[in-house]
Amino acid sequence: MPLHWKLVIDCADPHRQAAFWAAALEYTPEDHGALITRLLAAGAVGPEALTEVDGHPAWRSLAAVRHPEDPFDPASDTGLGRRVLFQAVPEPRQGKNRLHLDVHPGPGEREATVARLTALGATTLRHVDEPGGAWTVMQDPEGNEFCVH
Repeated sequence: MPLHWKLVIDCADPHRQAAFWAAALEYTPEDHGALITRLLAAGAVGPEALTEVDGHPAWRSLAAVRHPEDPFDPASDTGLGRRVLFQAVPEPRQGKNRLHLDVHPGPGEREATVARLTALGATTLRHVDEPGGAWTVMQDPEGNEFCVH
């Protein structure tokens, strides 16, 4: 049986990254507020593990986005399919990414997608045009590289 997986991205500000990638991929930001409220009431977590995002409780060091058409757990709003989790880490990113996302808009939509992602906070590093294809290399707000094909 195939394994279930999620992509975890280390970052400085998980909520900013989740907001960017939710908008970039047109994914749904997960709202763990109901789960957090239950865990607080049970004494299972303390306020030091929490923050507030858009008026609801959120994990201080974690945020996630999920594909809007995939299943999710209604009790926790945790995605059960395509999901990206952003995890705060104390050290800054060093060196080139060893793993990156490739974003594939529809045919003829690369320039419009690059413009939309730039408006969301991404930056363009370079355009690549090779016999095997053309794409744009970009960085998200924390400098993680990704490609738009």
